[in-house]
Amino acid sequence: MPTIDNRKQLGADGERVVRAHLEGLGWRILESNYRCRSGEMDLIAEEPAADGPVLVFVEVKTRRGEAHGAPIEAVDARKVARLRNVALAYLGTRSVGGQEPACRFDVAEVWSGWDGLCAVRLHRAVE
Repeated sequence: MPTIDNRKQLGADGERVVRAHLEGLGWRILESNYRCRSGEMDLIAEEPAADGPVLVFVEVKTRRGEAHGAPIEAVDARKVARLRNVALAYLGTRSVGGQEPACRFDVAEVWSGWDGLCAVRLHRAVE
């Protein structure tokens, strides 16, 4: 059974992998590990779009192996509700003139192999 330190390291490694992946897609990372009273958001980024950038709140879930199921399975309705509150807090501190940017919530799954190789799958607009 992995220790808490090992799980934290695996999670931090997954977040770094997703950050690099999103930057490689041309996204701009605005925040990492944004914290407020409601909780924490792993990444907040801007995705370029034809109509202007989209603000994307990204929860990163990392797994090594399939013993605990797919990473996205850890993001249940209760977790999504908490993350929505974090997103609203972020928007509340950054709204300009009452105009809210286009935004969405994504989950990034990271499968980390024992060989150090990772695979990323981005689930867009998770509700």
